[in-house]
Amino acid sequence: MAGREPAIPLLLSAFPISEIRAYIMLAMTAASPSADKTNVVPIAPPKARGRRKLMRQTELVDRVKAYDPGANEALLNKAYVFAMKAHGKQFRASGDPYFAHPLEVAAILTELKLDEATIATALLHDTIEDTLATYDDIKVNFGQEIADLVDGVTKLTGLEVFSERTKQAENFRKLMLAMSNDIRVLLVKLADRLHNMRTLQFIKEPEKRRRIAQETFDVYAPLAGRIGMQHMREELEDLAFAELHPDARNSIITRIERLDTSRDKLIDRVADQIKRKLAEKDVDAWVYGRSKRPYSIWRKLQDKKVNFEQLSDVIAFRVIVKSELDCYRTLGVLHTSWPAVPARFKDFISTPKPNGYRSLHTTLIGPEKQRVEVQIRTEEMHDVAERGVAAHWRYRDAGGEAPKTPENRAYEWLREMVDLLEQGNTAEEFFEQSRLNLYQDQVFCFTPKGDLIPLPRGATPIDFAYQVHTDLGHRTLGAKVNSVPVPLYTPLRNGDQVEIIAGKDETPSPLWEQFVVTGRARAEIKRFLRQQQRGEHIKFGRKILEKVFAEEKFELTDKAVDGVAKKLGLNKADDVLAQVGQGSLRGREVLEAVYPELKRDPERRKRVVLEETPGDKRISIRGLTAGVAYRLGTCCHPLPGDRIVGLMVPGQGAVIHTIDCAELEKAQSTMDDWLDVAWGSHAAEIGPSVARLKVRVKNAAGSLGAAMTAIGNSGGNIFNMKTTNRNPLFFEFQVDIVVRDVAHLQNVIGALRVSEVVESVDRVREPEGTPQPPAA
Repeated sequence: MAGREPAIPLLLSAFPISEIRAYIMLAMTAASPSADKTNVVPIAPPKARGRRKLMRQTELVDRVKAYDPGANEALLNKAYVFAMKAHGKQFRASGDPYFAHPLEVAAILTELKLDEATIATALLHDTIEDTLATYDDIKVNFGQEIADLVDGVTKLTGLEVFSERTKQAENFRKLMLAMSNDIRVLLVKLADRLHNMRTLQFIKEPEKRRRIAQETFDVYAPLAGRIGMQHMREELEDLAFAELHPDARNSIITRIERLDTSRDKLIDRVADQIKRKLAEKDVDAWVYGRSKRPYSIWRKLQDKKVNFEQLSDVIAFRVIVKSELDCYRTLGVLHTSWPAVPARFKDFISTPKPNGYRSLHTTLIGPEKQRVEVQIRTEEMHDVAERGVAAHWRYRDAGGEAPKTPENRAYEWLREMVDLLEQGNTAEEFFEQSRLNLYQDQVFCFTPKGDLIPLPRGATPIDFAYQVHTDLGHRTLGAKVNSVPVPLYTPLRNGDQVEIIAGKDETPSPLWEQFVVTGRARAEIKRFLRQQQRGEHIKFGRKILEKVFAEEKFELTDKAVDGVAKKLGLNKADDVLAQVGQGSLRGREVLEAVYPELKRDPERRKRVVLEETPGDKRISIRGLTAGVAYRLGTCCHPLPGDRIVGLMVPGQGAVIHTIDCAELEKAQSTMDDWLDVAWGSHAAEIGPSVARLKVRVKNAAGSLGAAMTAIGNSGGNIFNMKTTNRNPLFFEFQVDIVVRDVAHLQNVIGALRVSEVVESVDRVREPEGTPQPPAA
């Protein structure tokens, strides 16, 4: 065979000669890595495409030692050989040896200058999943730290398969948990995904390629950006864009080439002129320019609603200087040399982004009358901008703690994600809440004391309040932005000073969920409302069960209820009480679960539940004994669809109340008279009923008229209204409306909530002064 045979690594001498021959063959059949580990085939490779030699272990070690001279060379060599041996004769469908993939992942991480443990983890990251190697094997050979990192990456492999939403949400939860233990798990995972995206074309199934690309776009690219790895984010976005919108990307590339075939020379000329201007002012700088990536241009076209010819700022320049002071001197030189585009200056040095990014941004009408963007930063800022959280990994001390620097704001975001993880009720809920926090567009607002509060673009005063403190968010009553009262749904802008007006007894409104944009605010609102409602449901459920049990001469105990919780498909006694309280479970069902003999002895039943009487007289309330008179309570005006309880009143029969009616509180001492009832199939024939709403509207001309119009357009008949509160921000009123049932009422409430003038709508039930509805 012509040419020199590849050297056999020294550590290979420990392996059988047959295996050494296999390794030589692998090295000779170098290849471009494949796209997805699902293409592994443990057979002879098919015809490979675009071959290139595998990186030798000496080259990998040299890369690491170039930025970390004290790196453990023996550890890296051992990981290289172990992974090569473990993957053995595995090949990808592209025809490449499988070992090429972990080797390329390790190479990507050397570009980020990561520590030796992370590089070893990259080499080993697929061994537990795709080979016979086990966690214990890794631990014995490489120690606890690397074994845990490899295990952490292995547990996230489910994210490689974009399946049903629930599975994706659960895998995303696992990713956040792994990140919270060690951020290096995410770094390896991102490098793994980047290499898979670079080789995505080798996957034959178009639908599978699209699923992987969409997941990369939705999850991995935002994650990379959120920890400051902007270069990786841009590449992931552009690779996904190429798969999801190939025609659009090709069109943009063609237009760039057509507009200016000498664009590279233009970039060089402009960069040279910028550098000469700075040199005249004794500013030592490194200047370079680049065309924006196709996806970045496409996003600008979409955001600005313009065509390609109207988009002129497709060239960006970076100016790297020695000190923070030089950044501002450079800005002054540029602005005095060329016209600056108004409203395009951003100072991320004094107000860094949450991921630690710091730079000055400005847009100029440049030396050749081209509109260009310029980013000005120091070398350290540039390092953080390019490598994000990886840039300051080397600053970590032996205890694993990073210094408290602005760059470590990325860790603050991760802590917030872990807080969400602890609060979320389901994996899907956590996925939705955390995805709100992934995207980087930010606004920077200030408290009245001057504290900086970073928020996602589109955030409202409610988001601001929850970002300051959960308790402040819960008690928010109103807000002033730059000393001007505004509705709570007002989007905030850069530089706004926000003052939150808080009440003593205010609580979150369900309406807030419709316009908050931060995962933290949404999670806290849901958590509060869930706990509040659950407490009420447990309380009323206990009262209902005490009444039902007493009717059969039994005593209600938590032990008895807890004993049948599993039988009813629930976890504990409180869950049973909550289900009864919210009307999802009948009290009689619980009684019969505790005392099954009642099902077999109908003579003991004291209720006769009828849908029709012998004379075909329809009964609208289930749970009443035939012949018992009833009426709807005038205190709470229950509507068909409400959860209800009957209360026996001497001389009146049964009075039907909503389950949260204040009258039931007063009747606690006479719970023997409570009836477990529900609406029957003919409840709609009761006729129209009254519902009372408390509405808060913006204190502005036309607000009241707009609210009344919304009610009328929804079929609601207004016959009484009174104002209850008024101040410079808003005014509140109560309105009584005739509706058919709860569904009709919800339509009315929905129409009010989407009105621009309405801040909140709540149903209220007060006995005093509530008129009766007109006769049906």
